[in-house]
Amino acid sequence: MRLLPETARAVDTLVSRAQAEGRGPSLALGVVRDGELARVALAGDHPTPDADLQYRIGSISKTMTAVLVMQQRDAGRLALDDPLDKHLPGTPVGALSLRQLLGHASGLQREPEGRWWERTEGADLAGLIAGLTPAKIAHPPHRVYHYSNLAYGLLGGVLERITGTPWAELLRERLLEPLSMRRTTYHPTEPYARGYVVHPWHDTLREEPRTDTGAMAPAGQLWSTVADLGRWAAFLADPAPDVLAPATLTEMCAPVVISDLDSWTGGHGLGVELYRVGDRVYVGHGGSMPGYIAGLAVHRPSRTAVVDFANAYGLSRGHHIVGLAREVLTLVLDAEPAPPTPWRPAGPPAPELAELTGRWWWMGLEYEFRPDAAGDLVGGPVGQPLLRFTPEGPDRWRGRCGSQDGEILTVLRDEAGHPVALDIATFVFTRTPDQEP
Repeated sequence: MRLLPETARAVDTLVSRAQAEGRGPSLALGVVRDGELARVALAGDHPTPDADLQYRIGSISKTMTAVLVMQQRDAGRLALDDPLDKHLPGTPVGALSLRQLLGHASGLQREPEGRWWERTEGADLAGLIAGLTPAKIAHPPHRVYHYSNLAYGLLGGVLERITGTPWAELLRERLLEPLSMRRTTYHPTEPYARGYVVHPWHDTLREEPRTDTGAMAPAGQLWSTVADLGRWAAFLADPAPDVLAPATLTEMCAPVVISDLDSWTGGHGLGVELYRVGDRVYVGHGGSMPGYIAGLAVHRPSRTAVVDFANAYGLSRGHHIVGLAREVLTLVLDAEPAPPTPWRPAGPPAPELAELTGRWWWMGLEYEFRPDAAGDLVGGPVGQPLLRFTPEGPDRWRGRCGSQDGEILTVLRDEAGHPVALDIATFVFTRTPDQEP
């Protein structure tokens, strides 16, 4: 679905302004809707960008590392609350859990020992571990939000130890190939944009080194394109179940820690950043490596996303690559809201479902339940279908969303076998407001 002409012009204007005012040699942005690129906006000519030009994506690599970890969790090879020591034994930070490392709630310092890892050739896993000391824990776990690149280097080591497969190979086998992300690579592959630092006063360019970050690769090594990162954004919006269970991705998008305690506009889930913009919550991540910046923002309910790149180490005059992604995403959602799903008539519900439909009462409050096309029981306060229950056996239903998620609904019957009450986690709903629960 392509954007409307007026929306496309507005997106193009924002991209051109960010490139011109931000002094980016080139800038590329893609809007994704329903799994497809709906608009590619390009600016600058050093080099002239297109949807297949590689840029370095930096920390957006972390979102892929996190999905690899969750795949192993779903396969039963690890638990999120495992201590690091269970999989990388003998380190002085081994009491930290995998969940804490994924969500930047471990208190681990941001960077590994030694020179700045992003701009130097990286050490192997043994070298990374050798640099660990107890002093690397800057805060007690869950005390504060503290972003840690080092945490993701260690998570990559956990993946390698569990699977016996190097991180880059595991990434290719488990994510890149299944999702047809053939232009997402460990090393740059032509055509790719060279990365620069723009001089603040005379607008000259200094080309930055393109390093192999070694054991820190899971934190920021990868290269990708508008088209390929758009596929990744589509996956985060609506995952392929053969790659990752949709419920697992939803779990990743629940906050582990809030990063902005003053206004609650930002947080971190299990490997994804969370951004609140108005009444919407976006998931995604930013990325930077010397000479490059990248952004990813996804609105999962509408399956709409934005990815963007520039080949400069930051934009000037207040422009921010992830901020641009969020601004464009908000513009598209406001200008072209998703159409409502058409109502369609349904067939008759199963008898055991039909007898539960209609009005129920609890403590003087009126509730309404009805079947849906999947055979679930959906309901809540009248006009607010916030609850969903799936059948688990005769007269037994399991809550799947809302305040009763995980709770049990038991159907209570009279001597004639007619349902007279619904017991939802000891809250008894009756057919009339005059009956006592």
